[in-house]
Amino acid sequence: MCTLEKQNDVFILTITGEGQHRLSPALLDEIQSALRRVRAEYSSSSVLITTAHGKFFSNGFDLDWALSSPEQTLSRMILMDSKLRSVVSDLISLPMPTIAAVTGHASAAGFILALSHDYILMRSDRGFIYMSEVDIQLTVTPWFMALIKSKIGSPMSQRDMVMRAAKLTADEAVEKGIIDSAHGSADETLQAAAGLAEKLVARKWNGDVYARNRMAVLSDVLDELSVTNTRSRL
Repeated sequence: MCTLEKQNDVFILTITGEGQHRLSPALLDEIQSALRRVRAEYSSSSVLITTAHGKFFSNGFDLDWALSSPEQTLSRMILMDSKLRSVVSDLISLPMPTIAAVTGHASAAGFILALSHDYILMRSDRGFIYMSEVDIQLTVTPWFMALIKSKIGSPMSQRDMVMRAAKLTADEAVEKGIIDSAHGSADETLQAAAGLAEKLVARKWNGDVYARNRMAVLSDVLDELSVTNTRSRL
């Protein structure tokens, strides 16, 4: 479901396959396992790039799995939320810069996964970012909103993402300050991410200091992530 490779000081975590990359417990466990490997193997100035194969970066939580057992739907949603919170916590504390190379659609929890990185680069020829909750009758959790507020400066852009379920192309997302840059194709997006990673590696930052500074910047998000009484998204 995902692979991890290292090219010099750059780790590349790729969600594999041609599906929607729904964030099932199994996929989230694989992503977290890869992040633990990154943490164990990083050098003093490493960078992580996260990307995906196919049409989707991630289309959010695996709702089909959650809804397939009505008596377990709530517990399954809480489980996926808990595992994603753990992944995001690991990204925030990871001792290196992180880049999301979004080469397909990033929706709901899939967009939250991308937003958890320091930089977001996105292809402009296909795909959009989309908080679908209001369209599919789910409630946005406080920790989702804490992350959105920390990364999207404009209240109007926050409103459009959450309350209008706007589907934004890469060019629109750049204009609104939600992502860093747009690129013509998947290959060009990955090339741009690799170029940015090389520049960040060259800064030779101390990874532990970098992580502590990120955790200070995102302290409000970490506070929400630490809440143990997870609210239902249904």
